[in-house]
Amino acid sequence: MTEISTDWERRTAEAWAAIDSYAEDDFVRLIGELADELPAGSAVAAFERACAWDSTGHSDLAVPLYQEALETGLTGIRRRRAVIQMSSSLRNIGRAQESVVLLTAEREAGHDELDDAVAATLALALTDVGREREAVSVAVAALAPHLPRYQRSMANYARLLVEP
Repeated sequence: MTEISTDWERRTAEAWAAIDSYAEDDFVRLIGELADELPAGSAVAAFERACAWDSTGHSDLAVPLYQEALETGLTGIRRRRAVIQMSSSLRNIGRAQESVVLLTAEREAGHDELDDAVAATLALALTDVGREREAVSVAVAALAPHLPRYQRSMANYARLLVEP
């Protein structure tokens, strides 16, 4: 992957920080212009475009761009964000089972600061496919470490929800 300049990263972060000050079309256009500065076929460019469509309520347009970003070698934290966000978008467009498959695999892929986002999105997708008990288990297990007390009890309750 071509190295991305800190100036590009800064300008992109500034655009995202100001998303609410733009009309949807203007924001999508702004992110598109930033993405156009990257080399053709850039996974990061596809990811940023997907995020812009997703953040403006167009999950259907975001999914193919997330797929492109992942297929063309998106790496690092952006890769994990793409899986989470694409899974959420899949859920939004009625493809929750695909979301469950992706997020279940993502939970096994490694651990970082996005683990709880993976769990929350998975819990929503599980609910959409009729696996509510498992969804509650995933959500409670993700919440348990953040509680000031009862962490062990809540982790056990989460486990017991899905044990035979």
